[in-house]
Amino acid sequence: MECISVFDMLKIGVGPSSSHTLGPWRAAERWIKELKANDKFNNVEKITVDLYGSLSLTGKGHATDYAVMLGLCGYDPETIPTEKIGEIIANIKNSHSLMFNNEVKLTFNPATDIVFNKKFLPFHSNGIKFSATIDGKRIGSTFYSIGGGFVVKEERKNAKKNKDIFANTFPYPIALGTELLAYCKELNMPISDVVLENEKSIRPIETIDFELKRIWSTMLECMYIGCHTEGNLPGGLNVRRRAYDMHQNLKGDLPYNSPQEWLDTIRLTEVKFRQILKWVSCFALSVNEVNASLGRVVTAPTNGSAGVIPAVLMYYMVIENHDADFEHIKKFLLVAGEIGSIFKKGATISAAMGGCQAEIGVSSAMAAGALCELLGGSPEQVLVAAEIAMEHHLGMTCDPIGGLVQIPCIERNAMGAIKAINAAELALDTDPENVKVPLDKVVQTMWETAKDMNSKYKETSEGGLAVGVNMADC
Repeated sequence: MECISVFDMLKIGVGPSSSHTLGPWRAAERWIKELKANDKFNNVEKITVDLYGSLSLTGKGHATDYAVMLGLCGYDPETIPTEKIGEIIANIKNSHSLMFNNEVKLTFNPATDIVFNKKFLPFHSNGIKFSATIDGKRIGSTFYSIGGGFVVKEERKNAKKNKDIFANTFPYPIALGTELLAYCKELNMPISDVVLENEKSIRPIETIDFELKRIWSTMLECMYIGCHTEGNLPGGLNVRRRAYDMHQNLKGDLPYNSPQEWLDTIRLTEVKFRQILKWVSCFALSVNEVNASLGRVVTAPTNGSAGVIPAVLMYYMVIENHDADFEHIKKFLLVAGEIGSIFKKGATISAAMGGCQAEIGVSSAMAAGALCELLGGSPEQVLVAAEIAMEHHLGMTCDPIGGLVQIPCIERNAMGAIKAINAAELALDTDPENVKVPLDKVVQTMWETAKDMNSKYKETSEGGLAVGVNMADC
């Protein structure tokens, strides 16, 4: 059975898209490793890149070409100074050259050496082919970005299998919600502890804690940056950042000098229902405004849906439990990661394959289940919360205007976060014995809906709002 770690579902990267930015970036890295493994890297004379299907149709809006160039230059999305990205890309365009893996200078003109092909390859909607000229001969390698930053090769019989994912190593392998509940009952553990046991089988607890702290730190910093950055988003739509204005009206007068101090001051602000709605929305908007600006976010499970989980976790910490500490954060992220993996195994987390239900819907389900456990829900109620959240995202299309992860994507994160909180509360007042739709059934239904959905509503910008609203109207 495919075993997906929480660190596969929650990955640090650069926006605006996990499938269109992070995936192609990682594909470039893998191609370089492939060339080196075959002792061909040092003999490369020229490189070209072909983008296919959804990667081509919305590639410009998702900065796919930027990601490819940064990956070819050997930059790591987890560590690259994001403020330097514009300068790096400009140097490549102006010089018509790049430093291949930061080792070899090659001629490279993005205008001609990155080709946007509207044709869809049969294996997956997001295809990318890297070609190298060696001794006058051209060799190529094709990869597919299948959502959430996951990258596979065509020869894999199942697109959900990946050599980089740990396989057959978890002591408690889980593909279905029913299997997860069975382990909880057998071990007399909450979901977070079962997931932790699986994680401990592949890495020491010290590493788990360190990486989870790094993930939360990135989420918190992302919210902080988004709430303190004013102006319009790049891309041509002239979308004004709203998190800054909302934050100015909500924050009060208490001073702070760091993200953690900021969190502490929010705990002292007014918490009437309207303010809570605004705070949660502000947190979600802030993340996805950073994402839309090629900032660093945590893929959760995708970049386009990166705001839901941090917004709901922040809600718990500043509204529900002022004494919340790392142990609460840890439980939340472990549960969220496991719910996300169930959707990835049974359906998809790629908007190019399943529409926005695969991104916002899954992230809302992940956040709902995680919040439910922190609020005292049983394992059964946790899955009820996840099911409720997804049930009310079924059929959601992916139709970004101009191919940019801005309209309606940013707002959808705010709505997904609010739905997640509502779903968790509904689940806490629900007897699981009376539930008619189990989580596994909604996962199956989501996948069937995805397969039935018209292709123009799957991250192509060829339907819905993407054609109903012209760039000129903005």
